[in-house]
Amino acid sequence: MVQGLRPAVAKNLYEGVVIPAHPLALDASRKLDERRQRGLTRYYLAAGAGGVAVGVHTTQFEIRDREINLLEPVLRLAAEEVERAGKTDSFIKVAGICGPTAQALHEAELAAKLGYDLGLVSMGGLHDWSEADLLRRTEEIAKVIPVFGFYLQPAVGGRVLSAAFWREFAEIPGVMAVKIAPFNRYQTLDVVRAVCQSSRRDDIALYTGNDDNIVADLLTIYRVWVDGKPVEKRIVGGLLGHWAVWTHAAVRLLDEIKRARESGMIPAELLVRGIAVTDANAAFFDPAHHFAGCIPGIHEVLRRQGLLAGRWCLRPDEELSEGQMEEIDRVYREYPELNDDWFVQKHLDEWLS
Repeated sequence: MVQGLRPAVAKNLYEGVVIPAHPLALDASRKLDERRQRGLTRYYLAAGAGGVAVGVHTTQFEIRDREINLLEPVLRLAAEEVERAGKTDSFIKVAGICGPTAQALHEAELAAKLGYDLGLVSMGGLHDWSEADLLRRTEEIAKVIPVFGFYLQPAVGGRVLSAAFWREFAEIPGVMAVKIAPFNRYQTLDVVRAVCQSSRRDDIALYTGNDDNIVADLLTIYRVWVDGKPVEKRIVGGLLGHWAVWTHAAVRLLDEIKRARESGMIPAELLVRGIAVTDANAAFFDPAHHFAGCIPGIHEVLRRQGLLAGRWCLRPDEELSEGQMEEIDRVYREYPELNDDWFVQKHLDEWLS
């Protein structure tokens, strides 16, 4: 049976932290650039992130293809950098887990062997599976590694899941957190209500993956009536592709949000900044073209900062969409307070050494 989380990891998970979804650093020949892959992990550690998610959508699902075979190397490199930084006991290491049950169990075992704390379990690519099949798959994975559930939006490979599915999902022993990322208010509420109605509500941390609604998700108290009594739950942190860039600023933003939550007073300025964050996300994630340029958009920001050498993806046809470069230029001009270029430039040589 899988063991529980280490105390410091559990504390950070439940208090809420910034967890960037880790990109893949490639060279011009589209081979792994180990120096820059390590440099990205060092950046997230130095920026104050409380964890990192590796082998997820932002890392590119193609790393699992037999001819590419990069899942184990990228998981190992990130784990080595966390150990090198002396943060193994507290930094939350999340490994992406995909595919049918046999593949998912293999990936869970690999992640557990490499010292990962949780598996982010994607339902993507299993569109012909019933919800009961998905629940049984999750139960098996939870026997190998604690589970970080994942409601992935349909536009990038996810599927709509019922409120009943999430109620049963929340009762699975070993489910420790859920990343809510349907980019949809109704479906977000389905997950929150399911967790609040669960006997395990206090065992499950909620994280936003709604890159289009980050600040509002984090500021909101969700009040759900259960057996005639109100149950309140917060989305405590974020596991986000958006936070793969400008991470130092994201850490400061989450700290500010936490202070506002504790005070009980939500400054209007935070809501204004939330719209700015969403506008920046639109430039990076490319919803205008059904998110076709989301990974190149992230890479372009990291390229400008010097963390990546280029925007290269494993698929040669995966590039910025028409007009996306201009949109990234615009949000850089209009929201200079959101970037952390100064922080990256100060430490870049150190991270890439």
